[in-house]
Amino acid sequence: MSPRKNSALAAIEAQVCRDVGRGTQALIDATRGELAAAARSLAGATSVGLITGFFVPRGEVAAPETDGPVGTALLAAALAACGVAVRIAVDSPCADAVRAAVHATGMDVTVDEVGVVDRPGIERVAAAWRAAGLSHAVAIERCGLSPDGRPRNMRGVDVSPWTAPLDDLFTAAPWVRIGVGDGGNEIGMGKLPAGLIAATVPNGERIACITGCDHLVVAGVSNWGAYGLMAALAVVHESWSPALARFLTAERDLAVTRAIVEKSGAVDGVTARNEPTVDGFPPEIHAALIAELRRIAWGVAAD
Repeated sequence: MSPRKNSALAAIEAQVCRDVGRGTQALIDATRGELAAAARSLAGATSVGLITGFFVPRGEVAAPETDGPVGTALLAAALAACGVAVRIAVDSPCADAVRAAVHATGMDVTVDEVGVVDRPGIERVAAAWRAAGLSHAVAIERCGLSPDGRPRNMRGVDVSPWTAPLDDLFTAAPWVRIGVGDGGNEIGMGKLPAGLIAATVPNGERIACITGCDHLVVAGVSNWGAYGLMAALAVVHESWSPALARFLTAERDLAVTRAIVEKSGAVDGVTARNEPTVDGFPPEIHAALIAELRRIAWGVAAD
């Protein structure tokens, strides 16, 4: 790969992988170059299964969050437009949000729903993924198992009543596993050096996910991680760039976010408000990031 493309990949990572106030800089530093490696691997994918959905139970609020389903749906739609077979797995509390997100992309993507307490359901989906010949599994903003075996949110709250152990689906076969997260408690974070999350992230000792992966993207916002993969794919797989460009737009991002807020009651995971913001950031912040990713990725001439 040319020096210019390598430079573009580094610039994309710098935009996407930055600490926005969660104490994750050490995690980002430990995974430098992982976004590019994940994109290079995905560029050879033949079939991809994605996992997402993070439920927010807080006071009178009980709803899926906006971070995760939006980026997952847009990445899945883009891959499908590139000719890659894709499907998304989610548990029941977040299933309506994922379906609304997929519908808003305009692409037909299979959604595999699993109940919170549904071990046969996980095994059924795993069998379907194996039968489909999956080459890659990608988890985006999916709460994973912590050291005590329970999924915990950033506050350290046990969210197992609303969270199926989809870690078991992620690790159900020797497909390439890619994790995307922003806090330390998401599937894939087990790849980090032991004790790093506990030493640097608030409540890290309690929330650190123990499920690892092959490639880990620690983003400022997990949706950004999905967008970073899309931009990086446009750099490493030139023939895919037109299809990827269709889905990596500020308009698409906002339309899908609005769809899950309006149709599934999704909330911002930071504010717990039912509005089209993600992790406390308004649409214009995400739009600016996407504009910069487009400038970097599609500004690279063919080499």
